[in-house]
Amino acid sequence: MTRSVAMSRDLLLVTGGAGFIGSNIARAAAEDGYRVVVADWLEDGPKWRNIADIALHDVIRPETVNTFVEQEGGRLAAVVHMGAISATTERDADKIVARNIRATLDLWDLCARKALGLVYASSAATYGDGTSGFTDSEEAADLAALAPLNPYGWSKLFVDRRVMADVTEGRPRPPQFAGLRFFNVYGPGEAHKGDMRSVVHKIYPAAEAGESVTLFKSHDPRYADGGQLRDFVYVQDCVEVVRWLLESPDVSGIFNVGTGEARSFADLAKAVFSALGKDADIAYVDMPESLQKAYQYFTQADVSKLRAAGYTRPFTSLEDGVSAYVNGHLKPRNAG
Repeated sequence: MTRSVAMSRDLLLVTGGAGFIGSNIARAAAEDGYRVVVADWLEDGPKWRNIADIALHDVIRPETVNTFVEQEGGRLAAVVHMGAISATTERDADKIVARNIRATLDLWDLCARKALGLVYASSAATYGDGTSGFTDSEEAADLAALAPLNPYGWSKLFVDRRVMADVTEGRPRPPQFAGLRFFNVYGPGEAHKGDMRSVVHKIYPAAEAGESVTLFKSHDPRYADGGQLRDFVYVQDCVEVVRWLLESPDVSGIFNVGTGEARSFADLAKAVFSALGKDADIAYVDMPESLQKAYQYFTQADVSKLRAAGYTRPFTSLEDGVSAYVNGHLKPRNAG
């Protein structure tokens, strides 16, 4: 991809750039010719491996991001903000306010003042149980009708509502903004995420060893065991949407990022076995009671607004994405 950005603005800041989606964006941006600056905490886990192969310009700590943007705003092409607490199980709402709401709104205000584009991570968790559908409307009434099931989803909706209020009421805003509601993302770079890893990553070791893999039973009579449905999207598709936005400065809004097709967890497991050339062997276990109260049985991205904005690239099918992940990342290195 050839960048249209002026060479005087060749820095790209990626917050959460050593994380799952962020590291994949950082790698692609470096390949596209940006001087990529990653903001993240690496700590003592394996997260550093996500950026070890990327020719980065710099790595900074998240608490220095605002100062960095103040000082380097004239050289920045844009800010891609993926940094957040991404655990849907996090219950410390004060921590979520600090890292998910306050940090994002500070960047929003800074980018408005510095005339910098801002692409930020929203989430399909904003849709709650899906009662209100999965249409990425920017209307205040439609945003107010959404009811997230956990503090994480609430924090993402909070930012979306504030962003759209600023836009509709004519307050200062970045010249370009995009809030990306990622659905169930899987792919390389998620090994550090613990229990928040995708089901692909979780069941791969057992499937590779020829053992039975376990999925949750359904506690909703409308869905069979393993029949719970999700819009599973390969991380490279998320990267391509960000790439397109960085090359499309006239496009702004809140956009769903998913395939537009709901598939079952059983389909996902079968795809893992198929990628390994093995017969599927799936067992079902009871879902923890705490999870039953805040469980989405169906998600499916409505991507018509993204398509109407001009994004034409096809999304990767579940089978093709799982095969690419298993055979290109998990199988050769037993990592990912």
